[in-house]
Amino acid sequence: MAPNGLTSVPARCPDGGLRPAVLVLPGGGYARQADHEAEPVAEWLASLGIHAFVLRYRVAPHRHPAPLVDAKEAMLYIRSGAHGLAVDPERIGVLGFSAGGHLAATLSTAVSTGVPALDVPGSVPDLAVLCYPVVSLARDVHQGSVDNLVGHAPSPDLLSTLSADRQVTSQTPPAFLWHTADDEAVPVSHSLGYAQALFDSGVPAELHIFPHGRHGIGLAAGAPGAEEWPALCAAWLKRAGWTYAGQPAAPEPATAER
Repeated sequence: MAPNGLTSVPARCPDGGLRPAVLVLPGGGYARQADHEAEPVAEWLASLGIHAFVLRYRVAPHRHPAPLVDAKEAMLYIRSGAHGLAVDPERIGVLGFSAGGHLAATLSTAVSTGVPALDVPGSVPDLAVLCYPVVSLARDVHQGSVDNLVGHAPSPDLLSTLSADRQVTSQTPPAFLWHTADDEAVPVSHSLGYAQALFDSGVPAELHIFPHGRHGIGLAAGAPGAEEWPALCAAWLKRAGWTYAGQPAAPEPATAER
């Protein structure tokens, strides 16, 4: 049985063989999920020949580790093949926006849920795409995400544990990151810090910082500069051998803002 809140969009690919899959985690400050960062992104991935799964993970009033439990359950379900799609179990990635980017980063860095059946290598993705992610809960914080995820009086140790840049190791999967320099909600320092941690650990990463763009622009259609990220990401995925020949679908206009 599929985990609660998980839906799929099959890859649009003519070869019919095993295809990679990506788990999409929309943002919303751990208070909700932004629709424009969910199914439209899955459709774009499907256009690249990648099976996409969208997870509506638990948010406030649920606290950590509930969202991470949901994400790990989804990863293991996708890798298991129980959904019936032709998924390559060795190529399962994650893509997250904002707080969903934080969830993707903690998933990538194998942060513990305390559930032994979930805290296994199979729940760690094989690559990650982080879009204006929340990364640190200890520096330049997005206070709404902190409050919704861990409450109003978290311990310093918990904040450190959930700061993904502090949990990167040489085993952390490669990542593609993008952010805008004038993001007023989640400072660009979050992406810079995670990318630097990957570089310091010898993990391949690609980082794009665009000069302008409000927080929460999703596929960023019509946003000068930032609108290039889907094509840049598609090229990165192609170099990784995850796409088939073809062009990214035209992004849907971003309509929501946080």
